[in-house]
Amino acid sequence: MDVDTRVLRYFVAVAEHLSFTRAAEALFVTQPSLSRQIRQLESRLGTDLFTRGNSEIRLTAAGEVLLPAARRLLADWQFTGRLVRTAAAAAGNVLRVGFVATGGGPLARRARTLFTERHTDATIEPKRFDWGGEAQALRDGLADIAFVWLPADLTGLHAEVVATERRWVAMNASHPLSAKEEVVIHDLRDAPLLWTRNAPPEWVDWWAVNPRPDGSAPNWGPENGNVEEMLELVATTDAVCISPESMARFYAHPDLVWRPIVDIEPLRIALAWPKESTGPLVGAFVRAVRLVSSSSI
Repeated sequence: MDVDTRVLRYFVAVAEHLSFTRAAEALFVTQPSLSRQIRQLESRLGTDLFTRGNSEIRLTAAGEVLLPAARRLLADWQFTGRLVRTAAAAAGNVLRVGFVATGGGPLARRARTLFTERHTDATIEPKRFDWGGEAQALRDGLADIAFVWLPADLTGLHAEVVATERRWVAMNASHPLSAKEEVVIHDLRDAPLLWTRNAPPEWVDWWAVNPRPDGSAPNWGPENGNVEEMLELVATTDAVCISPESMARFYAHPDLVWRPIVDIEPLRIALAWPKESTGPLVGAFVRAVRLVSSSSI
């Protein structure tokens, strides 16, 4: 019997959360759709995988057996997909460089220039991912190497920090804080802060400085799905966003003002690549980044 790997991911999520509601939130699907998919899987297997009570669900004996098997199958499929995608890119002498928003900033641009000068027959293919998605993209074989904004789950990856950037806050030009040349995190205590559910919660919390030094939580504002949505919301509302310094340079906007936040730790940018099945272009790009990074110190 063939089973869609997507349905197995749904099953594993419900088994790990023991909640259809929390699993649906983690998967970004609706709860009715998730429940329907699990029911269809149970029907195809001819047995219940969960016992459903009024306030909790539990794995049945069949579900307990399926869970480790499903995890192994998903891991094998992920590994196979990565091998196939990586081989296809290598056959075309293409290096897929992953990033989110401004990625590695000015360092990445200089490294790319050096790499292309030394490897004129190779092609760099930029691959942009949603907030916090660079590391997982490497594990999925969607990129060969990536500039990863820390904190991030680096399981299965080599990684080394190659740059740091101060964090800045963006606000619309009429915001009261725009009159200041620089701000401290306490200045943002009442400002609605943009956030996303597309990234891991720990990633969101780090960018939001949650909790704040005084123990308080941010004033959560609207959600966004990508950098363009985020900056448009900042430009048209009273909400603010916290971003790396390079974003203030790369995303000029007539209705935005950027100010440095002087009392929080900077962003660390890591160069990361898979521990297995990397080609010669990955090593060459690593050397280019290291050279540019050392020359800029």
